[in-house]
Amino acid sequence: MSKNNMESLIRMLDVADALPGAVALRARSYDLLTLADGAAVVDVGCGAGRAVDELGERGMRAIGVDVSEKMIAVARHRRPQLDFRIGDAFDLPLEDGEVAGYRADKVYHELADAAKALGEARRVLAPGGRIVLIGQDWDTFVIDSDDPALTRTIVHARADMIANPRAARRYRNLLLDMGFQDVRAEAHAGVFTDAAMLPMLTGIAEGARVAGAITAEQETAWATEQTERAQAGRMFLALPIFVASASRPEE
Repeated sequence: MSKNNMESLIRMLDVADALPGAVALRARSYDLLTLADGAAVVDVGCGAGRAVDELGERGMRAIGVDVSEKMIAVARHRRPQLDFRIGDAFDLPLEDGEVAGYRADKVYHELADAAKALGEARRVLAPGGRIVLIGQDWDTFVIDSDDPALTRTIVHARADMIANPRAARRYRNLLLDMGFQDVRAEAHAGVFTDAAMLPMLTGIAEGARVAGAITAEQETAWATEQTERAQAGRMFLALPIFVASASRPEE
């Protein structure tokens, strides 16, 4: 990813993370961890480190892990006092049973083998440790448009380019399959109307065109409509977000 693209991504993430709904959802995920003060928790796919900071403010010993060296560099620059590590969800830089909590937000849709990642989560979790997974369902984006048929084509085509677009709807069953206990699932919705999120919409249209699902003319027309909506304060994007929590069995 180029420097400009990375900066654009970080700006978009900053805007999205600051929305009241996103703030409330992160707080809900921290509550579901139900960890004692001083407990170690890993935030997998930590990005620029906002959640690691917030977990620390709640008294937890938080470790941020991300596969992107650029993201970790940003996190360390913004929050040099915190613990950030470069690592893969399939091979975390942690010892067996090192943490009491595991959190992954908008990560599993990028992983072709979610079960393998959960196996690694179980390895690093201490017996009785808590896991919380958060993610959007890429196949059910809700976007207001004057051309709903084209919008459906764009959404589904872009979802098909994601490694695991429907991972979030499978969280509960994946956790059960991996032997986790006290498995619970919740549904939330993220609503975005800020023009700063326009690159997400134009990006999924570009992805659909690259995949051959729509023509360049269709991409231009759809992106133009969404740009005009954003400029007029009429953009509407809603994402179904699923949250699942569970415990590693006591041994």
